[in-house]
Amino acid sequence: MARTAPPRRSRRLRYSKAALLLFGLGLVLGLIVVSAELVGLGWVASALMALGLVAIPLALLADGKRAVRLPRWLGGLRRKSLSRKATAPASRPSPRVRPRPAVRRRR
Repeated sequence: MARTAPPRRSRRLRYSKAALLLFGLGLVLGLIVVSAELVGLGWVASALMALGLVAIPLALLADGKRAVRLPRWLGGLRRKSLSRKATAPASRPSPRVRPRPAVRRRR
């Protein structure tokens, strides 16, 4: 019998899903507030929807950065070029100092 790998959970758009769920929760809570005429929960529903709306663009940016990954060989080249740029530019070599000739002592 062939072994199969355990199912992997999809991590695509993880933050976007969370932001949309937050907005949807606020939307459902707002529907409940309106239909049951609950005055106190109106602010909570409104805050959840607003937080979800603000979080959606931020989540899309975060997920987009996670989705774009460089190949290993390109990442290695990029790191090397950045480290070369980080070093100070070579300046003029200092003039050589000639060693003094040995002084002969008289006896």
